[in-house]
Amino acid sequence: MDDSLVPGAWVRHPAQPDWGLGQVQSAIGDRVTVNFEHAGKVLINTAVVALTVTDPDEVFGGSPQ
Repeated sequence: MDDSLVPGAWVRHPAQPDWGLGQVQSAIGDRVTVNFEHAGKVLINTAVVALTVTDPDEVFGGSPQ
């Protein structure tokens, strides 16, 4: 498992850009639940899909409040 995939992390699914930005809700082993802007809550197997961790400064132009 990628150590950066922790609850609260912002990610994108490289094969599903239309899902938009997602926030990790939980991560247990290779199973990561992400709440995406346009797809809702999705369970991702990170042994199959490498999520792209996104810097919140790039997303929000600074730390989210």
